[in-house]
Amino acid sequence: MNLAAVLDPHPDADVALISRGRETTYGTLRGQVASLRSGLAGLELQPGDRVGIVCGTNWYFVSAYLAVLGAGMVAVPMNPTSPPREIETELATVEAAAVVVGPSGRGSFAGIDRAKVPSLRHSILTEPLDAPGVVQLDDLLATEASHDVVPREDDDLAVLMFTSGTAGSPKAAMLSHGNLRANLEQLQANEARAQTSADVSLGVLPMFHIFGLNVVLGLSLYAGSRVVLIERFDPSSALDAIARHGVTILPGAPAMWTAWAAMPDAPADAFASVRVAASGASKLAVDVAERIHERFGITVTEGYGLTEASPVVTTAAGVEGKPGSIGAPLPGVHVRLVDADGDDVLVGDAGEVWVSGPNVFKGYWNDAEATANALTDDGWLRTGDIAVVDDDGQLFLVDRVKDLVIVSGFNVYPAEVENVLLEHAAVEACAVVGVPHPYTGEAVKAFVVVRDGRSVEEDELIAFCGERLARYKCPDKVMFVDELPVGAGGKVLRRELR
Repeated sequence: MNLAAVLDPHPDADVALISRGRETTYGTLRGQVASLRSGLAGLELQPGDRVGIVCGTNWYFVSAYLAVLGAGMVAVPMNPTSPPREIETELATVEAAAVVVGPSGRGSFAGIDRAKVPSLRHSILTEPLDAPGVVQLDDLLATEASHDVVPREDDDLAVLMFTSGTAGSPKAAMLSHGNLRANLEQLQANEARAQTSADVSLGVLPMFHIFGLNVVLGLSLYAGSRVVLIERFDPSSALDAIARHGVTILPGAPAMWTAWAAMPDAPADAFASVRVAASGASKLAVDVAERIHERFGITVTEGYGLTEASPVVTTAAGVEGKPGSIGAPLPGVHVRLVDADGDDVLVGDAGEVWVSGPNVFKGYWNDAEATANALTDDGWLRTGDIAVVDDDGQLFLVDRVKDLVIVSGFNVYPAEVENVLLEHAAVEACAVVGVPHPYTGEAVKAFVVVRDGRSVEEDELIAFCGERLARYKCPDKVMFVDELPVGAGGKVLRRELR
């Protein structure tokens, strides 16, 4: 079944989207998407053609996404704030036949070298641009809705999602209609995480990231609920939106929760309407979760996922929470923890997370080597993440395989060092990487953001770690920075620190 059919079962009068202060009902959205779908077909685009979507978190993105899927084409969500060279490279990588550009993406798109994207035949813009092949979105929306949704099989490609991992160059993960729908079904099968048509989600996470695309937008449309779309996160205005719209589902990245925890004037009832508060994309500091609970009375549950799993693998929603736990696998998702030989590890021992299930991706676009490295012959996804499981079946992330630092032959997991640094009262945020060392092969280097109003010296932090970690795990060098580089999903970009 085509994933775009998630719109079909819901009453015409129910509100689907709130974007830029305007409500769009399911009936109106169906009509708009049908016209745009027909307009795309009228451009002689074919099922299977790749279509870039360079839009912010707004109505433009949602309509373009559903129309592209419904026409049997492959959606390629892209960051509208990326520099032109990145937009150009991604369009060329997937050999895009067309691109839909919203207001926030116009500047970046206007700067691309079209000669480097020879496959691009049509540019669909919301604003005029004097360039070859440009079509106005309004013209397509005025098209008579004459083309039905194109039937798709579960294995048919729906989305190419550029990964925002912390190691190596981004690759386009191939997600099928069946992959994405399976994860929606898996999320709905978790009673504590499931949505109803009465729910209201806050959609501030970027939709060119899989968390925002499928967990926020996809699940809301699947359940027939409404989603409040916000293009840029501001802690104060986001709290206003939560109260004004009665938000009940609040998914966020750790940076969002950290910002709210640090707001001195946030009212105690700021999240009174929220029944599900979730954090994902990277590890949430335990002290941040504790501060949120103490100040606002809500429990933020962590989950774990990755683009290649569409994305959710585990959630702590519905289980007795333990600090730092990412919970247990969703129904229908299978997880193993394995050692370097591919054998299952014992309870309490660290192992690489392997995942299988109908939500696991098909591989990377035109990259057989990367696909073979990620997927085993029998379909297990090697995540590159290290975790341990306790006697109750709850999982705890340790770190990523690729971020491993090896000091004199000893393994150092950056997250372990970061967790210790975060215990220091003066440390607001930190990240640890390995750097070359002439004697030990690698040494540990920490990048630290100091809390406002506090001060701390490098030697003090190194000594602080020395009291809590083996010497080889302690930073040799601490660099103080104003902020850490993060990707769209909130993950620290260690490659930039290196």
